[in-house]
Amino acid sequence: MDKVAIVILNWNGAKMLAKYLPTVLNYSREEATVYVADNASTDDSLELLRSQFSEVHTIVLDKNWGFAEGYNKALKQVEAEYYLLLNSDIEVTHHWLTPLIEFMDVHPEVAACQPKLLSIYNKDMFEYAGASGGYLDRYGYPFCRGRIFDTVEEDNGQYDYPAEVLWATGAALMIRAKDYWDCGGLDGRFFAHNEEIDLCWRLRIRGRKVYCLPESYVYHVGGGTLPKSNPMKTFLNFRNNLTMLYKCLPDSELDHVMRWRWFLDYLAAWETLLLNRNVGDFCAIYRARRAFSQWRKDFEEDRRQIQSTRVKGVIAEQRPFSLLWQYYAKARKHFSDLP
Repeated sequence: MDKVAIVILNWNGAKMLAKYLPTVLNYSREEATVYVADNASTDDSLELLRSQFSEVHTIVLDKNWGFAEGYNKALKQVEAEYYLLLNSDIEVTHHWLTPLIEFMDVHPEVAACQPKLLSIYNKDMFEYAGASGGYLDRYGYPFCRGRIFDTVEEDNGQYDYPAEVLWATGAALMIRAKDYWDCGGLDGRFFAHNEEIDLCWRLRIRGRKVYCLPESYVYHVGGGTLPKSNPMKTFLNFRNNLTMLYKCLPDSELDHVMRWRWFLDYLAAWETLLLNRNVGDFCAIYRARRAFSQWRKDFEEDRRQIQSTRVKGVIAEQRPFSLLWQYYAKARKHFSDLP
């Protein structure tokens, strides 16, 4: 059994693999075994792996299962103490793994962790997808140390200390294999987006801890599969976020939060149409609300099971304020400005 298995899920990402896989091998092979799980790519990804990266273990999946179920299918074929889920568009750094492994070895109460995520285009800036560790506000809006909505901070070392967080980015997520399977892994029905937040929230409900360890840092391209402007990304984000809230919110908060989200989601839809003239996102939000209503009953048993495992009532990293109010009404654009 491997100590650490780095598992890169790939779909038509031959160019990313050719560019960034060498850094993973150069800076990780002494501490980890590297796997690439291919989600039925139609480009030359598999040929590239055979011809240029023969030392990489390849897992070939029979179709594009998406991010969430693709990882579930792949990780069932990997035996390791720690999984490290790594995007194909990540450039790692020298000794990036060591702080993660050492911290997890010393802290058995910690289920998962992430490195600091910086932008590959401007290496002094945080990267949107995870920055220096993730949180949620009361209404389910995610934010990070270093990123709130579209405001991304420059990294001046202001968050260079380990911090307990609500969620760690799926772009570079180390997790104990036992914890991964004990809580059911990623929710494959999500396909992509919010799946790592959902997973980490379920871990936190169980009393397990999640950390960001900025001593380790990597660089991320971001948006390689679905650009931010793609309406499908909007649809998945809204549908999956609502589903995650339904699964994970405690009974005392569920009705209140869902009523507010009904209002806030439709407000967001009309804002995108009237102010941004974005018909695609307007329709995507409406479709997401309808899709959530249609499949909500499919998650009733999930909700019962998750709530039955609850050992944490209040999770401090789910902040009790409205991020929309803080950001737009009070102009608090940086993590350090928040209450």
